[in-house]
Amino acid sequence: MSNSAWQKSSYSGSNSDCVEVRTVDGLIELRESDEGDVIVRTTTLKFAKFLQGAKAGEFDRLIPNS
Repeated sequence: MSNSAWQKSSYSGSNSDCVEVRTVDGLIELRESDEGDVIVRTTTLKFAKFLQGAKAGEFDRLIPNS
């Protein structure tokens, strides 16, 4: 797997407050676009499992009701 440039969701539009993702040395890196010096690194398998859980609503209970 080659290294890639930072990418953000097309849903972000021109906003600068979004999560960006890239691959580096076979790992996935994530950062907030407005906090670029804080980077979270994980494996592709763990990232895929996280995305599965997010899509399935596994983390919805963590969002307070307004």
